[in-house]
Amino acid sequence: MRLRIFTEPQQGAAYGTLLSVARAAEELGYDAFFRSDHYLKMGAVDGLPGPTDAWITLAGLARETSRIRLGTLMTAATFRHPGPLAISVAQVDQMSGGRVEFGFGAGWYEEEHTAYGIPFPVSARERFERYEEQLDVVTGLWATPRGETFRYEGRHYRLVDGPALPKPEQSPRPPVLLGGTGPKRTPRLAAAHADEYNVPFRSVTETAAAFERTRLAVKSAGRTEPMRYSAAQVLCCGRDDAEVARRAEAIGRDVAELKENGLAGSPAEVVDRIGRFSEIGAERLYLQVLDLADLDHLELVASQVAPQVR
Repeated sequence: MRLRIFTEPQQGAAYGTLLSVARAAEELGYDAFFRSDHYLKMGAVDGLPGPTDAWITLAGLARETSRIRLGTLMTAATFRHPGPLAISVAQVDQMSGGRVEFGFGAGWYEEEHTAYGIPFPVSARERFERYEEQLDVVTGLWATPRGETFRYEGRHYRLVDGPALPKPEQSPRPPVLLGGTGPKRTPRLAAAHADEYNVPFRSVTETAAAFERTRLAVKSAGRTEPMRYSAAQVLCCGRDDAEVARRAEAIGRDVAELKENGLAGSPAEVVDRIGRFSEIGAERLYLQVLDLADLDHLELVASQVAPQVR
């Protein structure tokens, strides 16, 4: 099991804070540092000092880290046009020496679009149609051989004689992550486009069911390339009950609820919970760290949890 750090900086974190977490994660041996792609806070937090852009952040981290993988859970298709997005991700992959992973989702948070003047298709069907076409375009641009051009004729996007440059550092492309628990379209798209399928913030039972739907879609598509399976869970680990309670209070959550719906409790309890995800086929866990000032939290899990789940 590979453990990855996952942050939600729209809740309140400047670039310097994210850099500190990413460097700590790298030094402590975590596999990757991922961040969300949102422009507006959620819930009862002030969100100060304001949002940061996912790909600008990752470009900075690409030059200020050396080993750790970098990525998004998930880049919102509604935020960017697919051609420029393919360029941005390829460039950051080059800047990192080939350490980028591209998590990509349809976009859903209407309020942040309204807050920043970003067009938001009201119809979920249109959002998903655009998302599917963007997947075709981004992966198609990366897959086009050097010296050839890319053409695409979709309902929402049309590309004519695109030079399909620059190319990512990784060949044939950075790993593509798709996620969610949609029963039909999501498994189909994952089977067609993804290297990794992720289930966020669901129980072990729900995650297992989603994995199975995607396994069936992979089989039905006749796909031969392997699919990785992963999950994302809120982290709240402590050496004793008092430390767990303190960390839960710091993120505005209840300990009992976290133990039911996340990775919470003593290191032994967290190891046990991780083992349940491993049993259903998860190869990676994205540990959502909500208190980004608490670097001791990362050290505790690295020293007392990670050695038991490798």
